[in-house]
This record gives sequence, structure tokens and C-alpha cells, in this order.
Amino acid sequence: MNSNPGQSYQQQPSSNSERHDDDAALSEFLASLMDYNPTIPDELVEHYLTKSGFQCPDVRLTRLVAVATQKFIADVATESLQHCKARQSSVVKDKKQTKVVSCASHCFLVNTQNI
Repeated sequence: MNSNPGQSYQQQPSSNSERHDDDAALSEFLASLMDYNPTIPDELVEHYLTKSGFQCPDVRLTRLVAVATQKFIADVATESLQHCKARQSSVVKDKKQTKVVSCASHCFLVNTQNI
């Protein structure tokens, strides 16, 4: 528990110049979203946002959700691939299985067990 009841859990900028810098960086980032063409189409993101009950006419917010979704999917795919590599490297091969597919050393099959 916090010993000082007046202290906030959120970290506040220590000066107006820091806050101004944060606001400027946020404004610049939001402006850059207008020029960015996300991998996930705006229409698809808008469909799922509307389906979940969220409506916002600002395309920057839609693209922000698309970027966050793209990052999430990339992280899941990367972690799944790492898990798949770890599982395949830990498999002990039988002496009977001497036939090796030429692709086996560098091809990976990611399935639902890896996710």
C-alpha cells in the first residue's frame, strides 16, 4: 500500500515543458498515422470495432488499433515460432528414423500446440 495518501499512482510530468514535449510527440505520432498504410485494412478494423460496439469517425484511431493488432499478431507468431523451434530441437530422434526430409533442418510447422 502507498504510505502517502496524497501521492498518485500515475507519474505526472514534472514540468510544463515535459508535458508539452509529450503532447507534441503524441500529435506527431497521430499525424503520422494518416500517412501510414497498415497491413490490416481499415474496413476490417472498423467492422470489428463496430461489432464490439465502438464507433469513432477518426481514421487515426482505427489505424492505431490496426497497428496494435498487427503488433500483437506479430508477437504471437514470433513466440510460436520460437516455441516450435525449441520443441523440435528437444526431440530425441530414434535410430530407426534415419530418413530425414531435406527441409527438416530449416522448415518449421507451427500448429495450435505452439500457439
